[in-house]
Amino acid sequence: MSDNYLQPPKRSGAYGKQNEKPNKSGRVSKYKNSIRNSFAYAQGSFDVVLFMTVLALLTIGLVMLFSASYPYAYQHDGDSYYYFKRQLVFALAGVPIMLFVSKLNYKWLKVIRYPLYIVTILLLILVLFYHTDLGREEDFRRWIPLGPITVQPSDIAKFTVVLLMASYISRYHRKMNRLVYGVLIPAVLVGTFCLLIYAENHLSCTVLIFMIGIVMMFCGGTRVEWFIGGICLVAAVAFVIIKNPDILPGYQGDRIRAWIDKGFDPLGLRWQTNNSLYAIGSGGFFGVGLGNSKQKYLYVSEPQNDFIFSIVCEELGFLGAAIIIALFGLLFYRGVKIAQRCEDKFSTMLVIGIVSQIAVQTIFNILVVTDLFPNTGIALPFFSYGGTAILMLCFEMGIVLSISRNVNTKKA
Repeated sequence: MSDNYLQPPKRSGAYGKQNEKPNKSGRVSKYKNSIRNSFAYAQGSFDVVLFMTVLALLTIGLVMLFSASYPYAYQHDGDSYYYFKRQLVFALAGVPIMLFVSKLNYKWLKVIRYPLYIVTILLLILVLFYHTDLGREEDFRRWIPLGPITVQPSDIAKFTVVLLMASYISRYHRKMNRLVYGVLIPAVLVGTFCLLIYAENHLSCTVLIFMIGIVMMFCGGTRVEWFIGGICLVAAVAFVIIKNPDILPGYQGDRIRAWIDKGFDPLGLRWQTNNSLYAIGSGGFFGVGLGNSKQKYLYVSEPQNDFIFSIVCEELGFLGAAIIIALFGLLFYRGVKIAQRCEDKFSTMLVIGIVSQIAVQTIFNILVVTDLFPNTGIALPFFSYGGTAILMLCFEMGIVLSISRNVNTKKA
């Protein structure tokens, strides 16, 4: 099928649609069609199951954020509601954004891909020189301060990579079985973002961007044998790093060492991970009850961020954690079903990129919290504190819902 993304609907008859009549001047009024019939707006109903799943994750995430954060917020900010109030504002703003974006025709995203790319690259460069950690010993360079809020460019970069890769694959999908188009060009595209984000001392997001690119290349048609070779290369590099963690600079190498040696620095680098495991273990099958966690009382440091899932496990137990994982699984499943029914490559790859980003990030977070992966500081979608992340997640879910409208319309 030809991807005529920006072509308006074809008109039939002498004056366009058969029900259109010329006005007194003999011309058809350009305002005859209502806004809801405009090409700029999506038609049909969206995927209700996906929408309700997102709302469920947002709601549970807000409840757990408050439960996990209030001791830390009171200790450090003097307000038990500090993180909850700020997250609630972003969530309440995110839902209308999601609904608005779901009504827009997703094909217009192709128009903004290059401006968005330029803005994202500029933000990733800016954060290296202007960030919230200026003057601190551990210079992470991840957040740009804007008055009372901060912006994390890497959260924007996740979507930018998905959009660029979807656009690229939709144009060159017939050539993805060639080395240049299937490996080299995507590697340069994704690698540019990886290098800039790695310069922020943000290893977890670097790995996440890399994995998003890998998933989209695989689904886009890159030959399997090249993936096998790439997996072998990555495994070899990982083996060398695990055996020689000093290869990585500063804290990164220390975190690898702390992951390998469970007795390494128990009051330092292993402190958060050890207390995360204590929280998970004490939760049992049914949990200790909502609000009754002990580890959130300054044992799991900053429990509102990367290790919030350990507090979930402690308070809601294995059963509650399994339900939350099932909700993430349902979101991914509905996304894949939508992608399978898309009629153009661009929308297919866009949905795959968005849902794979959430799936990979969720998997990595749980692996870190359970000590199956080095502590790299990766957030849990819809749960971990972060305004930019919540807004971008809602924006991305709005795009998937917009595409689902088109799919449902075609199906009908």
